[in-house]
Amino acid sequence: MKTYDAVVVGGGPAGMTAALYLLRSGISTLMVEQLSPGGQVLLTEEIENYPGFPKGMKGYELADAFAAQLEAYAPDKMMDEVREMRLDPAGKAEHELLVGEEWIRARSVILCTGARYRKLGVPGEQRLLGRGVSYCALCDGNFYRDRVVAVVGGGNSALEESLYLAKLVKKLYLIHRRDDFRGLKCYQDKCFTHKAIEVVRSTVVHEIQGESEVTGVAIENLATGEKSVLDVEGVFVFVGFEPNVGFVPAVLNMDSNGIITDTEMRTNVPGVFAAGDVRSKLCRQVATAVGDGATAATSAFAYLEQLDA
Repeated sequence: MKTYDAVVVGGGPAGMTAALYLLRSGISTLMVEQLSPGGQVLLTEEIENYPGFPKGMKGYELADAFAAQLEAYAPDKMMDEVREMRLDPAGKAEHELLVGEEWIRARSVILCTGARYRKLGVPGEQRLLGRGVSYCALCDGNFYRDRVVAVVGGGNSALEESLYLAKLVKKLYLIHRRDDFRGLKCYQDKCFTHKAIEVVRSTVVHEIQGESEVTGVAIENLATGEKSVLDVEGVFVFVGFEPNVGFVPAVLNMDSNGIITDTEMRTNVPGVFAAGDVRSKLCRQVATAVGDGATAATSAFAYLEQLDA
């Protein structure tokens, strides 16, 4: 069984930053990533708020830049998923991870597995997935050129994706269950004044309609109780994220938002750290993921030095 000083699980901005810091510190590091490096960044059309790039950039461009910098240090990598973890709650033994079919030992672990899109949980959503229901405007927006779609959500993701889709579609209904939006004011201003976007406030979706493809959404105005159906051909859902913690054992403290850490990214299990969107936190941005990754790697390095003292 191979043993590493550190195993970084996840190849998004947090994971790549953590691996970069560890490798630069001379730590033997394994990076485990199931898909292509980049995480949610690869699903983002335009990034305008990452410091140092005032003109913005494509999501894949930033992911490629991260990956290229990391590759200069030739990290050990496994392109597979972590299926199981055996953690020592006392931190006296090495932790073990089942990666694909192979067990790996790790003196420290940094979990950077990110989060996945949360679903509405309404009739028709699962049945029509891929047939009009989507969670990624960048992936599927091109299929809806000059058509009518709905976006559900009120945070930054919903607003950003609406602005991207508005370049393609004929009309877009932006549906939010509250009157006020949570997203940044600069995004709100652009959405509220865009000629292709109609904002539908204080409204919830009860059903996504259609047989073989989406034909409409059944909605209810929470202020008036009025029910109606919007004729749309696509529904894009952006109502938050769920942390990717399916393989994480119950010994780690978690809540509904993710793995609980302190400000140094330490979990309740010695030698186990978490960074990025998998953490329980409010702000999920590339900048915070990078900061988390750097902090987690620094904490892991300090932990390993303490073990060797």
